[in-house]
Formats: sequence, structure tokens, C-alpha cells
Amino acid sequence: MTLHHTNIVDADGHILEPADTWERYIDPAYRDRALRLRVHDGKEYLELGGKRSQFFDVAILTRLGAMGKSAEELAEMSDRPYPGYAPFGSMEPKERVSLLDQGGIAKAILYPSLGLTWECELDDPQLSLAYARAYNRWICDFCSDSDGRLIAAAHISLADPDAAATELERAVRAGAKGAFLAPYTLTRIPHAHPDHDAFWAKAEEMQVPVAIHPMAEHPKIRTYQRFSGMGKAGWMQNALGMQGPQQAFYGLFQWGLFDRFPRIKIVVLESGAGWIGAALDRMDTTYATSLGAEVPLKEKPSTYFKRQCWISGDPDERALAHIIDYVGNDRFFWATDYPHFDHPGNYMEELEELVAPLSEAARNNLLGDSVAEVYQL
Repeated sequence: MTLHHTNIVDADGHILEPADTWERYIDPAYRDRALRLRVHDGKEYLELGGKRSQFFDVAILTRLGAMGKSAEELAEMSDRPYPGYAPFGSMEPKERVSLLDQGGIAKAILYPSLGLTWECELDDPQLSLAYARAYNRWICDFCSDSDGRLIAAAHISLADPDAAATELERAVRAGAKGAFLAPYTLTRIPHAHPDHDAFWAKAEEMQVPVAIHPMAEHPKIRTYQRFSGMGKAGWMQNALGMQGPQQAFYGLFQWGLFDRFPRIKIVVLESGAGWIGAALDRMDTTYATSLGAEVPLKEKPSTYFKRQCWISGDPDERALAHIIDYVGNDRFFWATDYPHFDHPGNYMEELEELVAPLSEAARNNLLGDSVAEVYQL
């Protein structure tokens, strides 16, 4: 490796939560409806809210630890109970720190795996909040003995904005450095709608960034469900996974978040980053037309992005180096997505190639300086 920067930060890594995490960490009143894995007729299944999951086959869940595996290896893993062959660093804090050392990475902000499944299936706001609280308690414990190298991001459900604000404050005081939202809301009310202002006010007050992270989406709200046969189109579903976060991101402008909260910090995760240049051009162009009259913002969208937003790219995004300076070289992070199966395992080699053509300032910002500043690491 020739990356010698001492502040390399993985902006979006994942862990495989133990299957009993929610049973152990959820409020007692909700324990009978905790997320859990059960076995019926010798086959494991995911239970959410006391009911068998409508969408998730545990065979898919075992792939969450299959980064770098072939299709044949994935098929073999699918026959094993969760977490399958949990790779090194995916379930133990000390192992994860050792894995960071192997890659020359200083710190990693961590996100869930099992915890990405449930929000699209629950319809009880209080149960959703209980699930989020349980995960946040666990991830803060997981990261607590890592000398600041493993960073907790709190899962926040907007089902009840006042309760979401309370949980954000509790989680941050417990050690979380930021929060993340699903690309949709249980109520179908857009993220930046004034109904959610209690949450946004608390995030601004506490000066913590709020990320939009891809999560499992209900089939009725996926944009690609307009086509039949999508159940067998796994590659296409994954390639289009960025569309949910993109729609949530656009909504922050449409509902005027940034003038109401001029110090809020927004991060877009695991959705690629090469599209943001064209997106901002299109947003600014339409804002300058009569369509812009309905957008409650004083400035063009790119102004707010360059002031209050950041986006994480994948190490294998070859086009990204060509737009970083155009958008702003302090607006970008990078991430491993470790140990999920939909990214290759040679992320440090890919990262080295990605930053090679960048200026020193752009390179250092992308490798870790920008995310460290935004999350106050």
C-alpha cells in the first residue's frame, strides 16, 4: 500500500449484529415483539413485530457477511443459519480494530446489517422507536471500548418526531457521533416536512450530522416495482438501490429544510457519488425556471449542498475523480461497506487508484479529513 495519510476514515462500514440484540436491548414492554430469528420445520426465519417477515429470507441475511465471495460461495452460505461465515471483524470490536490496522484505516463509522431490514415492515410508531432505541444502545456499547476508533451512528425513526428528537439526544449523550434515517418514513410524510422540525431542531442544536442510508424498502414504494419479474432481478434491484436515498435527498430541498435549519448537516451514504454533479446542475437549472417558485429556499440548491451536505462514494467509482473539484473537494467521503456482499473486498486497492489523480488537498479530504471534521472525530 502507498496510502500514507494518517487520518483515513471509513465513512460507512457495517457490523453483523448478534441475532438476540433486540431481545437483549429492547425496552421490556416490547420484548415479546422484538426482532428475532426463529426456526420452523428446521428452517430459520426473521420475525418482526411478533410476525414472520413478509419480505426477508434468512438466506439473504447470511450474505450480509459475504464480501468478496463468488456466486457459488454465496449459494453455500445461504444454507447456513445467520450469520453464516461471519468474516473477521464483522462481529467483535477488537477484531474490527485489528482489521482497520491491517488496512491502514484510523477509524470507521458503523452501521447495522439486521437493523436495515425492519423499518419497512413495522406499522406501529412506538414499536419502531423501541427497535431504534434497542439498536442504538447496543451499537454504543459495541463501540465504547475502541479508544474512539469505532464510531456509532444512531438509527432514528421519524414515526414520532418528538420522540425521535428525544432518542437522538439520548443516543448522542451515550456516544453516537451522528444519526441516520431510512430513505422513507412510516407516515409517508417527507423527511423535511415541517411536521418533523422537532427532530431537525435537535440535530442542529447538537451539531450532529444526519445521514440518509439505504434500507430495505417495502415493495409498494420501490421505484423499480413498475416492472414485473423484479423478484428475480437481484442485480437490477441492487444497482437501483441509490434511488431511494436520492428521492429523500431531493425532498430536503423541495420542503425547504436548509433555510429553516441553516446549520444542519446532511450526509448521503451508500448511493454512489458520481451522480451528484449532474444532479446539482439539474436542480439549479430547474430552480432558475418557474418551477423554482414552489421551492421554499432563498438560494439555488447547489449553494446549500456546498454549505451543508456531504456524500460518500465507493472506492471503485472511476468517474468520481473527475467531478470532485467541480462540486467541491471537501464534500466527499469514501466507504468500505464491509462486510456486505455487493461490494468487492479489495477496497483499499481501489481506494488507492481512486485518489491517485487527485490534488493533495482533495486526496486528504476524501480519505478522511472531511468526514473527521463533519463528525467531530
